[in-house]
Amino acid sequence: MPRRSKRVVMVLADMLALTVALWSAFALRFSQWWPDSYLEEAWALFLVAPVFGVLIFIKLGLYRAVVRYMNAKLFQTVAIGVLLLVSTLYAAALFFDIWRVPRSVPIIFGLSAWLYLGGSRLIVRSYYHWLTNKTSTRERVIIYGAGAAGAQLALMLNSGSEYDPVAFVDDDKTLKKVNVAGCKVHPTLDLPDLINRYEVAHILLAMPSASAEERRRVLEQLSELHVSIKSMPSMLELIEGKSPDQLREIEVDDLLGREMVAPDMELIAQSIKNKHVCVTGAGGSIGSELCRQAVMNGATTLVLYELSEFALYSIEQELSALKSANNLDVEIIPIIGSVQSKERLTNVLTKFDVQTVYHAAAYKHVPLVEHNVLQGLANNSLGTMNAAEAAEAANVERFVLISTDKAVRPTNVMGATKRFAELCIQDIAGRTKSGTIFSMVRFGNVLGSSGSVVPLFRRQIKEGGPITVTHPEINRYFMTIPEAASLVIQAGSMAKGGEVFVLDMGEPVKIAALAESMIHLSGLTIKSVDNPQGDIEVVFTGLRPGEKLYEELLIGDDVLPTRHEKILCAREEILTTETIKQLLRDAHKAIAEDDSDFARELLKSAVSGFKPASGNVDWMRTAADVVSRRVH
Repeated sequence: MPRRSKRVVMVLADMLALTVALWSAFALRFSQWWPDSYLEEAWALFLVAPVFGVLIFIKLGLYRAVVRYMNAKLFQTVAIGVLLLVSTLYAAALFFDIWRVPRSVPIIFGLSAWLYLGGSRLIVRSYYHWLTNKTSTRERVIIYGAGAAGAQLALMLNSGSEYDPVAFVDDDKTLKKVNVAGCKVHPTLDLPDLINRYEVAHILLAMPSASAEERRRVLEQLSELHVSIKSMPSMLELIEGKSPDQLREIEVDDLLGREMVAPDMELIAQSIKNKHVCVTGAGGSIGSELCRQAVMNGATTLVLYELSEFALYSIEQELSALKSANNLDVEIIPIIGSVQSKERLTNVLTKFDVQTVYHAAAYKHVPLVEHNVLQGLANNSLGTMNAAEAAEAANVERFVLISTDKAVRPTNVMGATKRFAELCIQDIAGRTKSGTIFSMVRFGNVLGSSGSVVPLFRRQIKEGGPITVTHPEINRYFMTIPEAASLVIQAGSMAKGGEVFVLDMGEPVKIAALAESMIHLSGLTIKSVDNPQGDIEVVFTGLRPGEKLYEELLIGDDVLPTRHEKILCAREEILTTETIKQLLRDAHKAIAEDDSDFARELLKSAVSGFKPASGNVDWMRTAADVVSRRVH
């Protein structure tokens, strides 16, 4: 039926309801089906009340509301309309001395009208939902959390979505057996029974204001139930305009229970606001987030320095859209370039008068660098020195190196090249005459970065498994990319020169347990000897070349607090300038002569505690073996 026709039907139905309500008022007041003496005097009311009532309802917008989406606000509108109608009619009767009726009649009429008008809409809405549920293939869900957010979510889902809420669970004793938005509230202990009884497909978390630790605890409980878990947006996302029914998959950071500390905006502004900023490796995971935060925190110019054309194009497009959407006044300069070209980088920093540099460009994938030793050395160590010397030549105010926990007592070439890079930055920080403040920030894995286990596990689950984990006992530190980038900016602003800042990563996470949680929260089961009919198998493949069972963030125990609770400052050994210069000469020689053995030896001499977990597996060194295997 066309919308216009529906409104005509609603108007006629309301006129009938008002007429019946008025008759009910007289009939109830005088205990007669048809009190003739009063109705003969007040017959005109039966013409005026319905017409005048409909006019009031039109003015209040009652007929613009869609009945199947009706909520408590609609009942309020009906109540206001009825109150206006009764008040106006009664005032007119008194003023013109007409329609003399007992004072109880208008009261009964008002209550009856509200019940008839609201009830008719409730009946229509209930019938619509019954008809929809009878013919639809909506998935049944249980909502975890019966507070205001959960009730709002249920109403929105009932108004037309792919999900059909069948129950709430909440441990609030005041809500026990209460009916919320048409669904009964049960204690969480009833979850297994409810899932089986209703054949539930998903559990929806409605806990927008819960702490990270509380969410982690709840998810830990739910992970054993083998149903898919989804979540409504957080309180911050709701404030930013997201709708409660914009459900999302559970992210790994939900499992960490890590509270993100509000950034110190004074520290953020010190290095970003009204500054010309350059990010090397701008298209990478950390580099791109540093770019986003620079744009959103008032940078005047942002130079994107990136070797990969595709990565540079992608981040430039994203930042341009961000700039336009938020009406930001920032110049975005995409530059194709390698940190292995000191001349190119010096020209860029000088011509754009860069004041702050975040050096995120590096090769970070442990096995790849293990097989490409010389390129790892050239990019991670010599490239860092090039960037630092370019910053010094361009009189940059601050230079921040993005380092890694793999630089601590490294067992792989990637970690050793990053520690060598730290030593180079410490050296130049101690002898620079330009006034540039050099520092470095060391942290562990970030969630969702390229090469991270999280997107790998997610893809493997989607493909039906197996999930591959290198070792049952391997663990890693994790942090979200936005938090890591924010802390990098704040740490760089606290630097006086030469500091190694270490981010508080919380507790390390066992990778096997992470994989199992991701399987459970996808609503799947683990395939094992005890459960051969499970969905996803976890396969242990063995440690890769250079891989450690666990990572560390500190080389020694000499660590100092800073003004930020999540940022520490480590005091670590440094090398003399002459030693650094000789090591750099040796590095250039190793690269020029394509000698990966020599490169590994110089890294051993430069980096205290570097104990390779494997021999030299550089592809250029083992090429003959590869060819031989292929021939035979």
